[in-house]
Amino acid sequence: MARPSQYPLELRRRAVRMVAEVRPEYDTEWAAMKAVAQKLGIGTTETLRKWVRQDQVDAGVRPGVATEESAELKRLKKENAELKRANEILKAAASFFAAELDRPHTRS
Repeated sequence: MARPSQYPLELRRRAVRMVAEVRPEYDTEWAAMKAVAQKLGIGTTETLRKWVRQDQVDAGVRPGVATEESAELKRLKKENAELKRANEILKAAASFFAAELDRPHTRS
């Protein structure tokens, strides 16, 4: 399970917007990201780069799995795992009760 981000969602959105705004002032996108990361106190430029790339995927500008789709897939996988566990419990219970029915009973 991934740990929650130490950066609030609004900070991440603001950082991505800032990169787009200041990009023309720098020779490379990386330089713009580095400046924004330092200004906002983001640990590494790579972190900000990932946010920018994911924003581009979500906007449909870059191929990849959108955040919403990723969250839905994660939810479905979790639900599937829960259903498999429930199925195993039901199978075990059915086997137990079938064995009880097959066992000869003595009358007292």
